[in-house]
Amino acid sequence: MSRQVFLYDHPERFVAGTVGLPGRRSFFLQASAGSRVTSVALEKTQVAALAERMDELLDEVVRRSGGSAHVPAVAPSDTDTAPLDTPIEEEFRVGTMALAWDGDEQLMIVEAQALVELDAESEEDLAEAEEQLLQDEENGPPMLRVRLTGAQARAFAKRALDVVNAGRPPCPLCSLPLDPEGHVCPRQNGYRRGA
Repeated sequence: MSRQVFLYDHPERFVAGTVGLPGRRSFFLQASAGSRVTSVALEKTQVAALAERMDELLDEVVRRSGGSAHVPAVAPSDTDTAPLDTPIEEEFRVGTMALAWDGDEQLMIVEAQALVELDAESEEDLAEAEEQLLQDEENGPPMLRVRLTGAQARAFAKRALDVVNAGRPPCPLCSLPLDPEGHVCPRQNGYRRGA
């Protein structure tokens, strides 16, 4: 079976979003063009890392080009805040992601590849299986590939960081998330600091 690649070249929409209540949210990347919509699931930390790395890469492009690249220094003020398109049908769970900047076309390339479980009895077997998987372009795991303008990439990064930070508020003492049902704070263990 050949590899399934969901390709979006200048999508109408590419966003990170969630489903569920804070503390129980599922995170998704969603690309759409016309009536075609692709949603892939991933972890909160993956969304945060993708957004932060995307901003860093865009900043580097601006710095190296001396401002001649078509990349805004900050996200546009009209960043998409609409919910994910429904119904949300998960194509796959993301395992690895990659970012690249195409200097000729002035586009950010985002790739999200499906999580793959490898059977290996030793570290050497695992390394060999990973290498073989990376070299198998034709039969590899499903992948979402999106090509974005600099403005689209900035808008994605801003929204993604907003989505990540919109979860449960942190405890002012321990910085762990506060649950609506209550919070057992490790810093409030019954002892008082003497004056």
